[in-house]
Amino acid sequence: MSVIIIGGNECMTRQYIDLCREYKCKAKVYPKMSGGLKNIGTPDLLVLFTNTVSHKMIRCALSEVKGQNVKVARSHTSSMNALKNILEEHMTSC
Repeated sequence: MSVIIIGGNECMTRQYIDLCREYKCKAKVYPKMSGGLKNIGTPDLLVLFTNTVSHKMIRCALSEVKGQNVKVARSHTSSMNALKNILEEHMTSC
């Protein structure tokens, strides 16, 4: 399963990737909008940490996956526990 994480804390990027690896997921993390989000591809799950990201970045990410069969999970907090809950919820539904 592939996961794209938009937002979050920049210093926690490695921890997000390691947690996704524990759930046997391949993850890409975009903590800030540098150069756009053109190489998102077709992930299985798009995680949006809405507290630490701009509206423009959210709109850009959603437009990149529009029309694809991508599950979108939004979380106001960008903690490890929030990501863990999102992954547990979506792994049981797969």
